[in-house]
Amino acid sequence: GEDVKPFTPEKTREIVMSLQQPAVFCSMVDDWPALHWNVEYLSAVLEGKTIQFRLGLKIVDLVPQFETSCSYVEATLEEFLAWSCGQPSCLSGPFSCYDYSKYWAYADYKYIARIFEDKPEIFQDVRWSDFGFPGRSGKESTLWIGSEGANTPCHLDSYGCNLVLQVQGRKRWHLFPPGDTSFLYPTRIPYEESSIFSKVNIANPDLKRFPEFSNSTAHVVTLSPGQVLLVPRHWWHYVESIDPVTVSINSWIELDADHEARVEEAITRMLVCAIKSAENPSDGGLWLNPTEVEATSHEINLQYLNKAVAAYLKSQETSVSGQARSSSTGAEQRTNASCKRKRREVGCEPESCTLLTQECDFPTPKAEELQKIPFGPHLIQVLPQSHKTSVMAAVAVESDGRDLLCENEGEHFGKLHCKRKRLLMSNDCETAAHQIDSDCSPCTSQTALSTNDLLDCLVNPRVVSLVAQLLLERMRV
Repeated sequence: GEDVKPFTPEKTREIVMSLQQPAVFCSMVDDWPALHWNVEYLSAVLEGKTIQFRLGLKIVDLVPQFETSCSYVEATLEEFLAWSCGQPSCLSGPFSCYDYSKYWAYADYKYIARIFEDKPEIFQDVRWSDFGFPGRSGKESTLWIGSEGANTPCHLDSYGCNLVLQVQGRKRWHLFPPGDTSFLYPTRIPYEESSIFSKVNIANPDLKRFPEFSNSTAHVVTLSPGQVLLVPRHWWHYVESIDPVTVSINSWIELDADHEARVEEAITRMLVCAIKSAENPSDGGLWLNPTEVEATSHEINLQYLNKAVAAYLKSQETSVSGQARSSSTGAEQRTNASCKRKRREVGCEPESCTLLTQECDFPTPKAEELQKIPFGPHLIQVLPQSHKTSVMAAVAVESDGRDLLCENEGEHFGKLHCKRKRLLMSNDCETAAHQIDSDCSPCTSQTALSTNDLLDCLVNPRVVSLVAQLLLERMRV
């Protein structure tokens, strides 16, 4: 009668580290206590503790609803639940200015280690060790709680790959492969380290302004409770809550390629901060994502760059020396993968930021050693959506007795900047706290180039990658 999982931790890790397309794991977390983390349970555990909610309009515009154009409130989960259920008690609470029929609320990117710091025993409810990452629990994870319509603008994460457990309600994921980057019109405004945003509103694309988006290939899936989604490295994703209340837990898995990515992010930060600060030093709130505290100085950004380059070169030396030892002995040796992760922490100064290292028991598999990926009822591919259907089309696919929606043919980690901004509360009901700058307006002049137009070219992922390579070559000389 013992519950047997479809994949061993070793095999699951091999899949996660090698699969280059999104997929959904089923029947892997049935015994996780975290599956009981619905909003009612979490509300009881937090005992009236308030958390920050981001509020956005349910109206779908041609412009993405970035965090800089949202309002924010501090509320308890009990107040959030009452509001999302339309209970009269919320009429005098923090959500009183926001009509549920017009607004959604999202408590996103909440570090479990922080919000449950006085209840560390709860960390063990999340068991990423079943996926081949021993020692990784809720302490290395983030919590996301939203109402219907809550969404994360389309973006890609510069670092790692992502494992996402759906706990309550359903979320629809729209994923695009790294090769579609140019079709998604990447931008670093609003700026958030390690997040590259798309100018396109996936829910309502403006094809007149962004015609190349029609060449993109969406992989769409609706994630149900008990399922775990793998988001591979550099896959774009737009995520939306489609049930009245949703709860999910994620953890970013570190990859060797993150070392070079951190160099690229340091270059990007230096350029964006220098140019935008020079344009108007007092307008940081208009171009900085709320996750960023401030436009750090050139000196601090240069420190980040040097540290990132040093860490990359050290990782290369370690890799070379490890290969040399292996070849000299003539025997395969198991090397521990260094799992590096830095979190945005309040009060963590740049000079004291260190990479948190965790030793993993399983080696990163080599491409030639990988076996065929065992797709089936317990590992389901997220297939590309047909261009003949609309962007938001959906077709239900039954799998393993669960309501998995593979909508095919028919949400920062590793931050170089460790502070997290304490967002200002908006006192203006029915209006957003900030509006994104004119570059994101569909009425932008087609003849006058803006600072953001220049930045979109300067810090385009392809350009920054080339600059990073040239910089690293200079350091090797």
